[in-house]
Amino acid sequence: MPIYFRNTPVTMPFMFDSVGNHWYQESMQRPNGHPHYHYLQTEKGRGRIEIRGKHYILEEQEGILIAPSVPHSYTKESEEWDTVFATFTGTLSSGISSILQNQSVVFVSKEQGCLIEHIISDAVSEFQKSIPDMKVLSTLCYDLLLAFTLDTSSGNLTADPLYQRYVAPTVREIETRYSEELTVQELSSQVFVTPQYLSRLFRKFLGVSVYEYLTGYRINKSKELLLTHTHMKIQEISLASGFTDTSHFISIFRKYTGTTPLDFRKVYHM
Repeated sequence: MPIYFRNTPVTMPFMFDSVGNHWYQESMQRPNGHPHYHYLQTEKGRGRIEIRGKHYILEEQEGILIAPSVPHSYTKESEEWDTVFATFTGTLSSGISSILQNQSVVFVSKEQGCLIEHIISDAVSEFQKSIPDMKVLSTLCYDLLLAFTLDTSSGNLTADPLYQRYVAPTVREIETRYSEELTVQELSSQVFVTPQYLSRLFRKFLGVSVYEYLTGYRINKSKELLLTHTHMKIQEISLASGFTDTSHFISIFRKYTGTTPLDFRKVYHM
């Protein structure tokens, strides 16, 4: 049950004040809220959150972000409730409300919960080092905050028929076939709409185009391979992640992470 707290001065734009995963979650009452933005996501089991008289059930990979000083409580709804969580600070933390469009509560669906769980796992891995890299942690923190915006404009995605009819099956196709030579044209044809219309729906519900979602998903998969399959060459990881051109993969990876795949691996296995 790892949990890590910031033990350095607040010098980065965005920082984790605390972060953890595989946490055996107990009941919590916060009548005065939390002093920081606070995120909680179900990893295993099911939990119940109450915020200002409204109840939320968090199934696996569903989460909720709560603004500072918002009264809330939570308790488990299953025999065991394991969670991942994070709280946020930083020199620019006052700008988090703008990033989240001034919402005090953000519900995170399973689609984004999967991405967020990986980001938190990466942050925990960084904290486990004898000397964590604050720049890497700050980048991960910012990536996590941006991940919340992919759901903020849509509310409960599962209730929207357009999301269910066009976006959800496309997301499932991407998550299943990301390593293949997928194109936006092919993905849109499978749900019988134009690429332009499908991308408009993706922007409406997820905040990114189909191509951006596909690319981001592939980059996250490449990060997993870089960290878990240290014997694999960069060219092999490029192909396994869906990038047929290694130079293009390295360029895109640098654009998304600020570093090369090889340097990314070295940082985590130094």
